[in-house]
Amino acid sequence: MARELKKMGFLCVLVLLLNIWFKAGADPQVPCYFIFGDSLVDNGNNNQLQSLARADYRPYGIDFPSGPTGRFSNGKTTVDVIAELLGFDDYIPPYVSASGQGILRGVNYASAAAGIREETGRQLGGRISFSGQVNNYQNTVSQVVDLMGDENSAADYLSKCIYSIGLGSNDYLNNYFMPQYYSTSNQYTPDQYADVLLQQYSEQLQNLYNYGARKMALFGLGQIGCSPNELAQNSPDGSTCVQKINSANQIFNSKLKSLVNELNNNVSDGRFIFIDSYGIFQDIISRPSSFGLKVTNAGCCGVGRNNGQITCLPLQDPCQNRDEYLFWDAFHPTEKGNTIVGSRAYSAQSASDAYPIDIRRLAQL
Repeated sequence: MARELKKMGFLCVLVLLLNIWFKAGADPQVPCYFIFGDSLVDNGNNNQLQSLARADYRPYGIDFPSGPTGRFSNGKTTVDVIAELLGFDDYIPPYVSASGQGILRGVNYASAAAGIREETGRQLGGRISFSGQVNNYQNTVSQVVDLMGDENSAADYLSKCIYSIGLGSNDYLNNYFMPQYYSTSNQYTPDQYADVLLQQYSEQLQNLYNYGARKMALFGLGQIGCSPNELAQNSPDGSTCVQKINSANQIFNSKLKSLVNELNNNVSDGRFIFIDSYGIFQDIISRPSSFGLKVTNAGCCGVGRNNGQITCLPLQDPCQNRDEYLFWDAFHPTEKGNTIVGSRAYSAQSASDAYPIDIRRLAQL
């Protein structure tokens, strides 16, 4: 009997070691993952900037293995979740610290307060706009060429990578709907403004394409009018979403989805997809208990009504039941919220989550 138990114990250890070995040895589904965006996916690029848009202090990162990193969440962001699902054994490094061979698995260029427009977020201080992020990517490509030996090898390598792009939220939050700082709402109707944004957005996508990007996942805007900040400032009851903001976001999203169609029809060797962040958030808010959530209209930490007046204060004690909150602070989701969005972006649960295909299928192309 003792011999049999010893044998079974040995087999269990062997199976465990084999599982670890195969997991560690498995290649990710794509060779690299490049990320462009704002505070929803910034993982440290703003830490060295003179900016109010920083999250390199507790309680940010309270549930992240290494603590505060610059991520605007208690833990993982959507792109961290997607990186895991793509099979990467570590998170994609921020541009400020990416170097050497490490850049070959991808770089995160996202910057809190960044927008499609250059002036967006200027009242918050330093940030890296979409065009600045693309310039940083071009610098990375030059390094990739050096590492790979020639441009053709680099181009072939980059063509297999996933590119995640999600900007536009700040062009509304920290531009169009902030008339005390910006004149755009006096210059453009919401429809005209979306056109202006997408013209500039399209130009940067062309620059990415010119520098090797072929598989691009474009994230639509979430329901900004349902964020704790907007509910605190503009909702009569603290729970009814602000429709004028959500309507403007929907106009942008509709045009972005049309742009995906246009690009797929005109670019023969590229593939573009649209992630419906708005629809995913709408689903979560309309039936939170289905996702294990209880609070969708307030931040887990913050100040004032809905914990939405400002972001988390340094060393502030956040709520204990973080997995029951959709929002971590006035603007950004918890790790739980990010996990739902990231998982559905990677593998669509509803036909409308991703168009025309999800990230999982994009990786297979």
